[in-house]
Amino acid sequence: MIRTAGISRKTKETDITVQLSLDGSGTYDIDTGIGFFDHMLTALCVHGGFDMTVKCKGDLNVDGHHSVEDVGIALGKAFAEALGDKSGIMRYGSAYIPMDEALCFCSLDVSARPFLVLNAKFTNERIGDYESCLTEEFMRAFAFNAGITLHLREEYGSNDHHITEALFKALAHALKQAVRLNETGEALSTKGTL
Repeated sequence: MIRTAGISRKTKETDITVQLSLDGSGTYDIDTGIGFFDHMLTALCVHGGFDMTVKCKGDLNVDGHHSVEDVGIALGKAFAEALGDKSGIMRYGSAYIPMDEALCFCSLDVSARPFLVLNAKFTNERIGDYESCLTEEFMRAFAFNAGITLHLREEYGSNDHHITEALFKALAHALKQAVRLNETGEALSTKGTL
């Protein structure tokens, strides 16, 4: 089974291409024009074991909002496409990830029932050239377009870089668990389908 997808998304605000392999080795080629966001997507690849190419040309003269949200949309659609009907996946995943003083948690269900709960507090407006509030925008766009029920929580922390990175890495490890193939090859659902 080859679980890959390619998505292109072009609007008046962004021009994005995404290539994704769920069964990779964590190789990446990422350029969104926002350095810290590239760093977070790189962490998602490496810790999730996904191969990913993301290219985004966005209206960064306005701000990073459109680029970050639209990458979330495109990446979410790529995950949904690569998973197909979701038969044979473990479906659930969860992870605690520490990063220095910060500890974050992720629990998710690849269920085709999108939802986001994100409990994290950021004390600074920006991390480099990345607006801290865009973490929620990315997670929402990703979850709703991938069809994932996604819960993310900052247990504690004081450094916004560490908190954000721990959230992305927790997402990566939870996704890695959830997309693993189960032994039966069937949908993990009493309904028989996801």
